[in-house]
Amino acid sequence: MNIRALQLLAASTATVLAVAGCASSRSQSADEPGSRTDTAPATMEESAHRQLDTQLTNLEDRYDARIGVSAIDTGTGEAVDHRGDERFGFASSLKVFAVAELLDRTTPKQLKKHVTWSQADVDEAGWTPVTSKHVDDGLPLAEVAESALRVSDNAAMNIVLDELGGPDGLDEALHKGGDTTTEVTDEEPELNNVEAGSTDNTTTPAAFTADLHGLLDPQRLSDDDRDVLLDWMSDNATGDPLIRAGAPDGWTVQDKSGHSDAIQNDIAVATPPDRDPIVVSVLIETEDPESADGPAVVAAVAEVVLDEFE
Repeated sequence: MNIRALQLLAASTATVLAVAGCASSRSQSADEPGSRTDTAPATMEESAHRQLDTQLTNLEDRYDARIGVSAIDTGTGEAVDHRGDERFGFASSLKVFAVAELLDRTTPKQLKKHVTWSQADVDEAGWTPVTSKHVDDGLPLAEVAESALRVSDNAAMNIVLDELGGPDGLDEALHKGGDTTTEVTDEEPELNNVEAGSTDNTTTPAAFTADLHGLLDPQRLSDDDRDVLLDWMSDNATGDPLIRAGAPDGWTVQDKSGHSDAIQNDIAVATPPDRDPIVVSVLIETEDPESADGPAVVAAVAEVVLDEFE
């Protein structure tokens, strides 16, 4: 992957809470149109805004990374946004929306359908911790979908995409839901690739936060489907060093991570005790694709951002 690809697509580096903003000296300005806003965000005091902007900019300098964040308190509408309209590769964090769409389209009986795949499907997909063990016998569709989300199995993701009509089917579903920003072009593992000058296989933090927020709406998913989705986003090892690691004590975090070369992402529903959840997307691009700092950056960002909602 070209580590400069997304930097050529980068737009505003402003950190804003609602419509108020304070421009960062690292930025170029241009907004990405078309992101859905489900809840009108509230503003924060200017001093707190400046402090958060400084903290995030310092993290960018420390880790030599571009940091995109969008978070919203689903109870109050208070929002945090830093590079929220800049494009980043979504990598495997996209899987949560593919699985959610599958749950929405299928009945419990349909999820019991037995599906099979070939060794070539496994070999071509790359990371396949579950499907590689079931080439001979296959699995019920529900277990395939859970594998795509809980352990990020790539072949499982491709099977889910096939059920939706391929990448175009998921892209169309996102657009119908109000997200005209995210561009789903490829299946695994090609969906991790981002080419210079192209919006293929990219999104923005604001778009993904709006999408994830939308999945909590009873009109989007049934209670049963939402419970299944959040369960499959829980207790997954890939998320332990990310937003979950930076969340305050006592919070529960249901997440989906994504990682490829310079990309390190995590999107989550983070719930404080006895309060409505915070929906947060943290999308990172490090300067060095070989850097091992990605998880630490995500955790550090989550710590400073979620602290604003305590």
